[in-house]
Amino acid sequence: MTGSPVKILVVDDEPPIRKLLRVGLTAQGYDVHEAPDAATARALASEVGPDLIVLDLGLPDTPGHALLGEWREQGLTTPVVILSSRTDEGGIVKALETGADDYVTKPFGMNELGARIRVALRHRLQQQGEKAVFRTGGLSIDLVKRIVKVDEREIRLSPKEYDILRVLAQYSGKVLTHQFMLKQIWGPAADVQYLRVYVRQLRQKIEAAPDQPQYITTETGVGYRLREADLPATESASPESR
Repeated sequence: MTGSPVKILVVDDEPPIRKLLRVGLTAQGYDVHEAPDAATARALASEVGPDLIVLDLGLPDTPGHALLGEWREQGLTTPVVILSSRTDEGGIVKALETGADDYVTKPFGMNELGARIRVALRHRLQQQGEKAVFRTGGLSIDLVKRIVKVDEREIRLSPKEYDILRVLAQYSGKVLTHQFMLKQIWGPAADVQYLRVYVRQLRQKIEAAPDQPQYITTETGVGYRLREADLPATESASPESR
């Protein structure tokens, strides 16, 4: 192990959930801090300086959405993974558009949560400098030359198809809402149907089985997610290396 452990702030009002997260995340090598409410979370976010926050939306003093919005308005760029029993699409979309990096619904598995945490940490580091070539599995995107290949076979895309793929690659591993993608590619007034049509066309070109996509997956009612980038061969699997 090298360096100090990655610090995670868990904000949840349920003691059994906090205990589960403390035990599970500590076992994965993280330094876990706990807050049962928004007031404690505010103080710890300032004192501890966490590398990532796991945030429940149903807090007793301040709604999780409001706390997240407050942090983002203050310029806090720490990755935030939402952990909530809420499964309604509106609540999930609101959290993502407020600035959450990802979400996991209760009940959850520690393996899934651990994977989402690693992606959020890695993505925030990668934002400091995009790589010239994005790779995941057999898909490669040369972001300088605008060349897309699947299993070394060049794929010809329309400008809009490429723009969609570029935005997804920029946030690989993270779910992007329909509205976020529309704003990035067409502008805020665009119809979501445009996006669905182009994603369908894009899948026809890059997926071996478009009806069972392995690269661009659908988060029902929320948006799309591109499979995360492959790790460099030299990158360690331990959380301290991210």
